[in-house]
Amino acid sequence: MRHYYYVLVTLLLIALSSCRNDFSFEPSTGNLEFSKDTIYLDTVFSNIGSSTYTLKVYNRSNKDIKIPSVRLGQGDASKYRLMVDGIPGKVFNNVELLAKDSMYIFVETTINYNDFSAPDAQYLYTDKIEFDYGTNYQKVDLVTLVKDAYFIYPGRNNGVYEQVEVGVDEEGNTLTTRGRNLNHNHPINGDEFFWKKDKPYVIYGYAAVPSGETLNVQAGARVHFHAESGLIVQQGASLKVAGTKSVTEALENEVIFQGDRLEQDFSEVPGQWGTIWLRNGSTAHDLKNLTIKNAVVGILTEGNDGTDTTLKMTNVQIYNSANVGLLARNAHIKGDNIVINKAGQAGLACTFGGKYHFSQSTFANYWSRPNQVAVTIDNGSDQQMIPLEMAQFDNCILFGSSNIPLSMIKHNSVAFNFRFNNCLIKFFDIAQQFTNNTLFPLANTTDYNNCRIAVNSNSFKPDFKNPNKNQLIIGDNSDAKAFGGMTNPFLEDILGNPRPNGGSDLGAYNHIVFDN
Repeated sequence: MRHYYYVLVTLLLIALSSCRNDFSFEPSTGNLEFSKDTIYLDTVFSNIGSSTYTLKVYNRSNKDIKIPSVRLGQGDASKYRLMVDGIPGKVFNNVELLAKDSMYIFVETTINYNDFSAPDAQYLYTDKIEFDYGTNYQKVDLVTLVKDAYFIYPGRNNGVYEQVEVGVDEEGNTLTTRGRNLNHNHPINGDEFFWKKDKPYVIYGYAAVPSGETLNVQAGARVHFHAESGLIVQQGASLKVAGTKSVTEALENEVIFQGDRLEQDFSEVPGQWGTIWLRNGSTAHDLKNLTIKNAVVGILTEGNDGTDTTLKMTNVQIYNSANVGLLARNAHIKGDNIVINKAGQAGLACTFGGKYHFSQSTFANYWSRPNQVAVTIDNGSDQQMIPLEMAQFDNCILFGSSNIPLSMIKHNSVAFNFRFNNCLIKFFDIAQQFTNNTLFPLANTTDYNNCRIAVNSNSFKPDFKNPNKNQLIIGDNSDAKAFGGMTNPFLEDILGNPRPNGGSDLGAYNHIVFDN
């Protein structure tokens, strides 16, 4: 019986298979449809691979088709790379596509900028994906902007990367991270202590400014940091950023520090790179007209050099920090026209004491999740208390998506001195937790001198243009308008517009009338 059972099953399988009709593919007729007619691969740096871009190809017909050729226009010489139905290459023959079906084509590129003659800081490289021939010919264009750059990266010996010092552990052992010291006579980059605007800088690992040196950054410079990269300024070293006022939307004279992912989808993504780390003992930092975007911590500054302005900041913007925009630990900072927005923990953190004076600044935090603060201030921890000599805010705005965007943590054993003069501060104490807490404005008018406190959604408003897009200029209906109380405010707003002597607008911007 078992023998007859196997014979029956075998015959049944043969019968079923003989009933299947094989797919019959006809030549394509030039009626393919595409998800886009041009693929812009955004901007890439020389010899750095692009992201992978996707093209979807549709067969809308009722017939199974065979595309005689799918190829790059420049063939094997093309700088682009394709993957068609999971197979890499540059030329593909007889590509099958079922009726009412689609397929993906993935596109990448890596381009050596020096392959082009007479380069002038950027080059537009183009090719096309071609389908079929003759009257059935169709194409999708490929466009990439290629930039030359100065590359700063650690060396590697026997698989071990060069390291730079970042501190010591509790046992006195030196701590390091991947990176290298800048060089006055680099064989390719030249003097790496002067960052120029002629082409961007791309940093891998941490670029370190050693003791006794000063890194000078020219107006208009663009600096791009790879993931887990940043800048370290060591003890006895300085950072000078000399950005100036720009006159066009290209921000031609602004200095910009950001990640190296240049695609539009990454333009506002937090945490793409590490931080600008001003280590304890570094000195005389002066940052002007600088924008920092998409870091983990925009600036980390530790300690001070004994002066009131170890770090001087003018017209500095910090956006989209995964943790903190400006993290200060027992630092001495003077800041005018500072704008900070969108941070995963706090926009400005004045921690472990120190001395701080900010005027005409906008501290906001419109992070995607609630309860992040715009400003936090403390004088240490239970294990380490350090006097807060002063945290003074003049003509500033403190606002955000959180009900209470201001945090204060005081240890009574050491000094905790703070003062807000003529500021607009959001403080929605809905649960009435802080009614009698003298660290906060509801119970303290002395240290919140002539401030406007927004206690609910119907009270004072800054009237920002669009804080979710980091547009923190104030409108004509702002309660920050003409409320400044300093006799001599910082003379220009962050855009270079003159301020009146007395009665200036609060925050970093003069008000404007928004377009409808």
